[in-house]
Amino acid sequence: MASDIKHWLALGRVKGVGAITYKALIHELKEPAAVFEVSEKRLEQIQGIGKNIASAIRSFNDWAWVEKEAALIKKHDVRFLTVKDADYPDALRSMPDPPPYLYVKGHINKQDDYAVAVVGTRNPTQYGISAAEDISRALAGAGITIVSGMARGIDSVAHMGAIAGNGRTIAVLGSGIDIIYPPENKKLYEDIAANGAVVSEFPFGTKPVATNFPQRNRIISGLVKGVLVIEASEKSGSLITAQLALDYGRDVFALPGNTTSLKSKGTNKLIKNGAKLVEDAGDILEEMSISVGAGFKPAPIINIPPNLSSEEEKIIGLLDEPCFIDTWIWN
Repeated sequence: MASDIKHWLALGRVKGVGAITYKALIHELKEPAAVFEVSEKRLEQIQGIGKNIASAIRSFNDWAWVEKEAALIKKHDVRFLTVKDADYPDALRSMPDPPPYLYVKGHINKQDDYAVAVVGTRNPTQYGISAAEDISRALAGAGITIVSGMARGIDSVAHMGAIAGNGRTIAVLGSGIDIIYPPENKKLYEDIAANGAVVSEFPFGTKPVATNFPQRNRIISGLVKGVLVIEASEKSGSLITAQLALDYGRDVFALPGNTTSLKSKGTNKLIKNGAKLVEDAGDILEEMSISVGAGFKPAPIINIPPNLSSEEEKIIGLLDEPCFIDTWIWN
């Protein structure tokens, strides 16, 4: 493992050095190795670097952790992508607080410049599941990379929809790259890495504690052109992702929902506050000025039960949305 990578790791380990201060240090001194070579007085001259941080940098001695982390990166065949690397996403690099480096399983490429985040509740209704799957599959089929957080619910469905659409998808973790959360998503983790990338800014072994997720959400928002929220309560973490997207100048989309559903309170509020109402993938592609072609036909957002008879399939095919059987009997 090259010594310069070890300096990237070491600087990220220094107490008090966050994404913004890391960016300031690299802007001023170009490389992490140089940060450890200059005097404490020189460090204090850099904007945002006070005496405490300068002293912590000069006194850093946790090189044993750095060696161990570097060994884990090599052992697990993880790519260590720094903000100075050509393959580092330009969208992230332009953020005020970009992650200085990413742990990557899989690959990030130029196609991922056109990406949309699909996020929402961990406990979706069938309406939300169908919408997330159909929209993600259609966007992926049109060449849009789907970004989400690999959480239960809408996140997982969005990743699976992208893969089903033979497209690319990126999962941003709120844990170390070696911690699969939730654990039942092990197969999904592998599929995402094979059809895009799994990324994290957290060191190996980092548990998925609650404080990590707002930090994770800024990367989701930073990677994309827009964020689609599908089913979210008024206090959902997905709304934090949407707000971060606005802060970074990204578009915010929302799926409208039943006015009596608590799971749609957040999305309906987003629409009232100016988010673009989305009924299908075409609405997003139109906003992104991407041609969908004459053959594009959005799938109806309706759950089709398995093992239907031919007559039942015909009836289901006539529905635009779920309805009670009494409606058919009386009409």
